[in-house]
Amino acid sequence: MNTLLILTILIVVFALAFDFINGFHDTANSIATAVSTKALKPKHAIIMAACMNFIGAMTFTGVAKTITKGIVNPFELTNGSLVILAALIAAIIWNLVTWYFGIPSSSSHAIIGSIAGAAIASSGFSSLNYTGFIKIIEALILSPIIAFIVGYIVYSIFKFFFRDLNLTKTNRRFRYFQIFTAALQSYTHGTNDAQKAMGIITMALLANNYATTDEVPFWVQFACATAMGLGTSVGGWRIIKTVGGNIMKIRPVNGVAADLTGAMIIFGSTLIHLPVSTTHVISSSILGVGSSHRLKGVKWGTAQRMLITWVITLPISASIAAICYYILHFFF
Repeated sequence: MNTLLILTILIVVFALAFDFINGFHDTANSIATAVSTKALKPKHAIIMAACMNFIGAMTFTGVAKTITKGIVNPFELTNGSLVILAALIAAIIWNLVTWYFGIPSSSSHAIIGSIAGAAIASSGFSSLNYTGFIKIIEALILSPIIAFIVGYIVYSIFKFFFRDLNLTKTNRRFRYFQIFTAALQSYTHGTNDAQKAMGIITMALLANNYATTDEVPFWVQFACATAMGLGTSVGGWRIIKTVGGNIMKIRPVNGVAADLTGAMIIFGSTLIHLPVSTTHVISSSILGVGSSHRLKGVKWGTAQRMLITWVITLPISASIAAICYYILHFFF
């Protein structure tokens, strides 16, 4: 078995591992509000999220194509297989570290930063596709800001229309509706997040001449969807605690507003083929809803800790990827 084939197989394995870890790392994003309001029992919420993540991942491939060629050109990569493998290892390391400490960091930031860092280590800054890379970074930065604003507006609308209703009865009704919104958010999560690993595997296939177009093979889509669904079924309780309770006290009406906001932003990004951080979008949606509900009710210390993690993820994951690349290059 030649070295190129071995590296390609390793990339597929690590990409599926990344998707699996992404599943349990980001499970909290789509179901934390539903669990915290007791709209769903944790076990039921995770099963639902796993199924909806799988269905979402099988629906679209546009984001995968953006990942395939948006950051670097796979045909021009020097030691392309090592770059991709190093990026995957670095992103997995960062995801596991942040999951262990219960920090809702971005898997999207981690993998995008890792690809850039490994590519720079291999061929310098000229290896980046700056047009596509900047477009992706803009989407990652703007999407949580938009989510915060939309969350604020959506909850303000809710307050206006439901201002005369009995709070207890309203919360009971919204708790039932939140089952639907949590499912919707899980579906949109699958439409965006699972595609990142699809794009990476397709990039490796192109770089190693095992594919001739950026169309995602069905087996790649199915494998990534399955890995994401299985990862989601494991759950991420540490992050559920942070997103579901440590940002603000969430009631069903808050949860529905945040879920709808997150689903709209993520699905809108999927439709225009842009990868976004579901972690950032959903957390920012909750912050926007919380600010509209009661500014003092938001735990801004938690929000600040999350923001710091969001900012440092790109450079740290890029640095880890560069180190991983040099280590792999030594052995291969």
